[in-house]
Amino acid sequence: MRVGVYVDGYNLYYGGRDLCGRSQPGWRWLDIRKMVDGVLARKPRWPAASIDRLVYCTARIDVRTNASGQADQETYLRALATGGYVDHIEYGRYVARTKVAPLATKDNRGRPILVTSNWPVMVLDSSSKPVHDAQFLVSVLNTEEKGSDVNVASHLLIDALTGAVDAAVVVSNDSDLKLPIQKARELVPVGLINPQRGYLAGDLKGQPTDGVGNHWWHQLGPSDFTASQLPPQVGSHSRPAGW
Repeated sequence: MRVGVYVDGYNLYYGGRDLCGRSQPGWRWLDIRKMVDGVLARKPRWPAASIDRLVYCTARIDVRTNASGQADQETYLRALATGGYVDHIEYGRYVARTKVAPLATKDNRGRPILVTSNWPVMVLDSSSKPVHDAQFLVSVLNTEEKGSDVNVASHLLIDALTGAVDAAVVVSNDSDLKLPIQKARELVPVGLINPQRGYLAGDLKGQPTDGVGNHWWHQLGPSDFTASQLPPQVGSHSRPAGW
């Protein structure tokens, strides 16, 4: 069984950061092929499954906003390509811009709560009288990766429609992939790997018998990352400090 693997790089990265800890080493230098192979080995309904094509979709960090992060990412991307750990890297765009938005905190479920004026921080009007419940607007740097979900969907559907693969694995928990994954399930068995701590996005759920059937779902844990690391040295590329 020829398996195509389609990876949403930023979704995977932020999932790993949440699961393993942002400041913790030992998870970023990820051998994606080894990690997915480990998951496939635990799926007996796909006997003799072998990764035939691994497509990694990401975007290069903007050096103007994060020079050290860009350098570390570039080392990783070169290691993946040099060592043949991925078959193709598809690049989207990394967009940095300023955004004006109301100041907010979050509740225990991560939902936004607007911050309004109240002691000890109060807004005064022109006559120096307190203005209770006034909103604060803040201008912040907003960075956003764009294009990976579209690139994952495009490669998934092209390979499924052309018969380039017998089955597909998608590594993402992005609900924007609902339609392409549904369509892919009509053509080939699809395994969905959720790299994030929370629940699987509702739009990505389904039944093992949908379409051609034989589908499955899997949620990663910290050990999936830490047990699947590249060698410290890949060609001339060394694992970045702290990784």
